[in-house]
Amino acid sequence: MNGIDRERLLTEFERLVSIDAESYHEAEMKEYLRRRLTALGLCVTEDGAAEALRSRGATAGNLYARLPGDLPGEARLFSAHMDTVSPGRGKRAVRQADGTIRSDGTTVLGADDAAGLVSILEALTVIRERGLSHPDIELLLTVAEEPYSQGSAVADYSCVRAKTAYVLDLAGRVGTAALRAPSLLSVSVCVRGRGAHAGFAPEQGVNALTVTARALARLETGRVSEDTTVNFGTIAGGTGPNVVPAEIRLCGEVRSLRHDEAQARGRLIAAVFREEAEKLGAAAEVTVTEQLRAYAVDPGEPVVRLFRRAAEETGCEPVLVTTFGGSDNNHFARHGLRGIVLACGMNEVHAVHEYTEADELCRSAELTLRLMTMEALPGDGEPAD
Repeated sequence: MNGIDRERLLTEFERLVSIDAESYHEAEMKEYLRRRLTALGLCVTEDGAAEALRSRGATAGNLYARLPGDLPGEARLFSAHMDTVSPGRGKRAVRQADGTIRSDGTTVLGADDAAGLVSILEALTVIRERGLSHPDIELLLTVAEEPYSQGSAVADYSCVRAKTAYVLDLAGRVGTAALRAPSLLSVSVCVRGRGAHAGFAPEQGVNALTVTARALARLETGRVSEDTTVNFGTIAGGTGPNVVPAEIRLCGEVRSLRHDEAQARGRLIAAVFREEAEKLGAAAEVTVTEQLRAYAVDPGEPVVRLFRRAAEETGCEPVLVTTFGGSDNNHFARHGLRGIVLACGMNEVHAVHEYTEADELCRSAELTLRLMTMEALPGDGEPAD
């Protein structure tokens, strides 16, 4: 398997899983990765993301690392994130006889994104052990990816020399790569009416819930078009069944592969809520925040051509897809990096039944190793047939 040590990789994966690293609390994971990368001969620095995200309780910054190479060609960036979703404290990887690895059922496993991290670590370990040639390798290991990629949003890109990136953070079979991802807008609405006793004087009140219901009835939700979704996921308000509710708050999101369409949907939501509020003498405050911006990479670009060759040589069928999930790659694209997001063996993420497979982790590490060590060919930059 081209030097991949299966047992070493699985032991490392278990170690990574055991480290508590919920979003904004990645300090222990950061220090562990810093030590491992330094021991492998990489120069490692931490950026100022912890300070930038201090109001959210951040404890660690992003790690940038570099390993100079001896092959010609541009540097290649590899990325994975340090944080996990909740419940992510006290995680434990449980190996099963068929090679499946799960948590003990009380937490997420954290394969999102320990699978990406371990692929990078094992590939680098093999490179150092075997003295393999490679171009310059750069790493950007991020914090707070799960909450709309906040770590990469404030990362220091001034040190990044690479023009292409491989982001190991996609569910599915190894060999799958996402070339396109959506804009994601978060929507926060506060409808303010006027409270009153619902039995004695309802006419003195302005029902904020009625305003909210009327607005929602006018808005499409779900998959509103082939490339756009709208959802309202939380709602809160009111003080009792016998009180006309004076305030209702709700939160939602818009995702679209077309940035202009996402923006248009956001404006529509704001307009509808304000119109319905005005009709009943209420007020609506609507905040639409751009969290991630859509990007698309052409199948003929060098980053994809190299991936396809590496996947084929690893024995994986390269499958190119569009994802409706966001990742650090959305922010990388805004900073000029042409990146794709690679599946690395994670499945059923963000749930306590999340799992990975030992064979898939090994395949992910081998694919990463090939991407780190393959020499680029002139044809990698030509348009696809």
